[in-house]
Amino acid sequence: MDKNLSRRNFLGLMAGSIAASMLTNRPGCGGTQKKPNFVLIFADDLGYGDIGGFGLKESPVETPNLDRMAAEGAKLTSFYVPTPYCAPSRATILTGRYPFRNGVVHNPTPDMGLNEVGLPDSEITIAEALKDAGYASICIGKWHLGHTLKFLPRRQGFDEYYGILYSNDMRPVQLVENEKVVEYPVVQATLTKRYTERALDFIERSAKAEHPFFLYLPYAMPHKPLAASEDFYTPETPDDLYADVIRELDFSIGRVFEKLEQLGLDNDTLVIFASDNGPWFGGSTGGLRGMKAKTWEGGLRVPMIARWPGKIPAGLVNNSLAGSIDILPTILKVAGVDVPADRVIDGRDIRPLLTDADAESPHEALFAMKGTNLMTVRSGKWKLHVRPPNPYSKRSDDDWVDPRGPDGVTILAPYEQARPSDYPGIIGGDASKDMMLFDIEADPAEQHDLSKKHPDVVERLKAIYDKTLAQVPEFEPPKRFKELRRIKGGDLNYDD
Repeated sequence: MDKNLSRRNFLGLMAGSIAASMLTNRPGCGGTQKKPNFVLIFADDLGYGDIGGFGLKESPVETPNLDRMAAEGAKLTSFYVPTPYCAPSRATILTGRYPFRNGVVHNPTPDMGLNEVGLPDSEITIAEALKDAGYASICIGKWHLGHTLKFLPRRQGFDEYYGILYSNDMRPVQLVENEKVVEYPVVQATLTKRYTERALDFIERSAKAEHPFFLYLPYAMPHKPLAASEDFYTPETPDDLYADVIRELDFSIGRVFEKLEQLGLDNDTLVIFASDNGPWFGGSTGGLRGMKAKTWEGGLRVPMIARWPGKIPAGLVNNSLAGSIDILPTILKVAGVDVPADRVIDGRDIRPLLTDADAESPHEALFAMKGTNLMTVRSGKWKLHVRPPNPYSKRSDDDWVDPRGPDGVTILAPYEQARPSDYPGIIGGDASKDMMLFDIEADPAEQHDLSKKHPDVVERLKAIYDKTLAQVPEFEPPKRFKELRRIKGGDLNYDD
């Protein structure tokens, strides 16, 4: 034990350890307990400032159900994804491994011909690990870990699947149930509602069967094209479609909690909410620099909330470093299931962070990638951009045309989508270059490069980075089309 550890911190750590032990399923201790259920909600392109209680400024949209979730559970304010875009984040949250280990460093994209990119069969997902413990599992929503037959969800441990296999703006946008296309083109305004109703049905069926369940609910929204059902769409105010989408998402999450309470499952279910990366145009980083696709804080830092009545203290806020790599080991530890021992698991069990506001991060550092490149290292309050983060490139609204925007034929969604002028993050700050160092606690918006003032910190973080970089393999460039193509839908054949 650190000789400088204060009595207060020692007592806090002890309290956290005791509370964390309460999160474990322990049959035989005073009677037989039910195995816990798990609901993992993963929003798409939802920014750090898009919901209440996160960010440096107030959320522009009211989110009463997510606010309630945080008030009744734990909120992690320094929670990171490993890339500022979709697929690698999804592979990481399901495997507990960085993209350079699980192999998903690019987005599978049918209309760009990236059809051989996906999560390898050798990877072990949360669903696979829980299966032997008697869990039923379903994935409802965006998969984006491969859209050809060998990569589909039921090949990765899920019993059922319902959703779009990639982003909802990648043609062909088709709704898939298990391995069959059931709707093409997709009426996107109904997606959030239909995904929620499928989730409620799965919870009810699991309750009747009296078996534990894992519900993975990666909603399509607020990824573009934005779309909300008629109950939430406000055509009289066409400039707030993003707000309509967030309000429906929040309402839907509230319905999940209502169903758990109605069926008496609330106290038996750990619910986790997070986002796969920062926001696109129209969203909010809550005052962080950058946005989706950029390795500034605005692209990598996302809101995370965990709720489990009686197990997670209400209203807890922990500011220590954690990330999507930590979800698999945490869920498996709670379920009493062994974490895979035949491979490197980068994540750690973060139950102490969910039960003690003063618990420290289990990580010396967290890393971020873009494509095949290791880009940043975050350790304590410091963040080092070893490779230069993307600068902001101002676009003219008059010149910008989204090639994947709603067309009324293959992509069915409202036409009033967000524009580049709706930039979600902070633009200013020191010019982008390599080896930029920021004190994230004092300067979360990454405005002031401190690399010249703290060369010792740069050297220390670069050594940590180099140690991990040595583990990153060489990746073959993926085969892709030279330009975007309009692939026809109707089945799981992506030849144009």
